Formats: sequence, structure tokens, C-alpha cells
Amino acid sequence: MAGHSGRGPDGSARSVLSSSVVHLHPEEAAFEAMLRGWAAQQAARLLAVGTVESRVATVRRFAAFTGEYPWRWQPADVEEWTVSLRRGGARAHSTLRNYQNTIAMFCDYLVDPRYEWAKECLERFGTHPVQICHEWNTASHLADHEGRPTVRPFTREELQVFFDHADAQVDRAQRLGRKGWTAAFRDAALFKTIYAFGLRRREAVMLDVTDFHTNSAAAQFGAYGICSVRYGKAMKGSPPRRRSVLTVMGWSVDVLAEYVEEVRPLYGVGQRPMLWPTERGGRVSTDYVNVRFREYRDALGLPTELHPHCLRHSYVTHLIEDGFDPFFVQQQVGHAWGATTAMYTGVSSDYKNRALAAALGPAFAQSSEPEAESG
Repeated sequence: MAGHSGRGPDGSARSVLSSSVVHLHPEEAAFEAMLRGWAAQQAARLLAVGTVESRVATVRRFAAFTGEYPWRWQPADVEEWTVSLRRGGARAHSTLRNYQNTIAMFCDYLVDPRYEWAKECLERFGTHPVQICHEWNTASHLADHEGRPTVRPFTREELQVFFDHADAQVDRAQRLGRKGWTAAFRDAALFKTIYAFGLRRREAVMLDVTDFHTNSAAAQFGAYGICSVRYGKAMKGSPPRRRSVLTVMGWSVDVLAEYVEEVRPLYGVGQRPMLWPTERGGRVSTDYVNVRFREYRDALGLPTELHPHCLRHSYVTHLIEDGFDPFFVQQQVGHAWGATTAMYTGVSSDYKNRALAAALGPAFAQSSEPEAESG
């Protein structure tokens, strides 16, 4: 993106760091200008504000660790930082790699001659930034899936226990005459909806009542035959992806209808469309979903590796077990590649044994037939 005439592109040293101003702390001023310039460069690529802020924060943490400014960073700093992060607590491989990638992208920006930071630093400090992240001191992305191997779908028994517990919170609050029964009902319906439509947390909390429609091919589901997801996971620099999820679990229609028609109006939402309102009139947040899920999981003594996204894993797994076409499931959950859907699948041993029996049955039946007597 072009900047002001004579000042270089947006994000360049000349566009964010004035040469006519004498700074009391020139090194700090230059570093802050670098961060502003990098943020502007990423904004021009239409990256989400949250993404840009998170990356800038990571660079600040790295700078604080090294105690140096970017034009003095060395490859060894990356190695020492990574080791310290691993010692500081359990972090996923993908998280550490993303941190390293952020520092690499920032260095790429600094050494790009279009932004003139090398020239500016040479004039001001007698040295210049270099790329400090290389193949030999950073993690490689070699696996298709870097999620924690402990993450898995719910078993059907665990899922039933979880939903029963959520329903029990409604009964308990009503029995004690507490106002919180409406929130308990909302939360139970929310968790069931996440599972029944294979939704990510943000996709679920951003739903409006107008996102459900009839499906002429499944008239029995009435107004809840299709769920229009408007806030699907975005690709880099793109708006949220949309998709339509067809209702496949009939019981979810009853859950949604009862909640929307009988419980949601008690929040006094009026014309506001959010499906999951709070007592203060806003939307339920993804953090709230995480907290409430943990409360229910821990109260039941379920394994700690289970988290809200496991409901989505369960949706994929259970549909595959129930005989749905894998490509249909892929379209339902919005995966670009079938391999991604396959990684979500954790079919049970019972399903595998049934599939094995179905495959081997004809062969064993044929081998057990008596041989014809020779004439």
C-alpha cells in the first residue's frame, strides 16, 4: 500500500520515524516505531486486529527477554528464549513454533529494503537488524497435525453423562427457586448445539436466532433444518468463512425450539438477535464457554484432556461411526481438506470391530462352505 509522497510505503522507517525530531531515548523511540510500522504493514494485508496485537506482544516479550533492541539481536537469542519457554511450563509444539515464526516475520520486515530499517539503523546506531531465525535454530513444521495427542473425542457414555449433568443444573436451580436456572438452561442448550452441529466455540457464541432456516429436503426439522455459520475460521487476511450445516440430530431441534421459544425471551432481548444472551444483554463469550465447561467436567471427574473443542471432535467421530459419508462430514464442519477431518476422527473400538466383521464376514462365509465332492 502506498504511503504519503516521499515517505515510502506504509510501515517504512520514513513513514513512522521522523528524522527531524530529537528523541530523549532514541533507541526506544526507534523500537516503538518499528512496532508501529510492522503493525501498519500487517493491517495493510487485512490481518485481524487481534492477530496483529498478539504478534506485537510476542515481539515485546522477546525483546524483554534479550534485553536488547532488534538491531543487536543474534540467532543465539532465539535458542535461549525457546529453551526458557520450555522450562517455564508445558507449551505445545505448535505454540513454540508460532512464537518463533512471529520473530522471523518481524525480522523479515526489518531487513526488507523497501522499509529502509537497515539504512535507518546504520545511520543512527552504526549497526542494522538481521534475520535471526533459521532452519537450524527453529522448529520445523513437518507434521500435518500438531495438536496435543491426548486430545480426543468424548465417548458416547461420557457425552451422555456431561449432558445429563448440564440438565441437572437446571433442575437443581429450579428446585431451589434460584434465578440462575435460565443461565443453566442456556448453557446446556449451548453445549448441545456445539456438539449437534459440530461448531467451534466462536462459531457457536456468534450465532443469531436468524441463523437457523428450514431445509426443504428435511421438512421434519421445521425452522431448525439448517444452521448458517457466519463466523467460521478465517484464512490469513480473509474475512470469516461461511458455511451451512444441515441438521442431522433430530433431538437438537427440540432443544433449540424449547430454548428459543420459552427460555431466551426471559432475557428481555427484544429485537436483539443474539442466540445466547447474557444477563447484561451482551453475548456469551468463548472464555465463558471454557470456564463453564471446565466446571462441569471437573465436577464429574472426567479426564482433563477434554475441552469444549472435543465436542466438535465427537461430532465428526460419531457421524463417521453412524455411517455418514466422510465428504459430507467434511463439508459440515467446514474443512478444506479431507485429511483434516480424518485427524478429528477417533472412532471407537466397537466401530472398528463392526467394520472388521463386515469386511471379513463374506470371506469367512465363503471359506466355510463345504467343498463339492469330486465325481
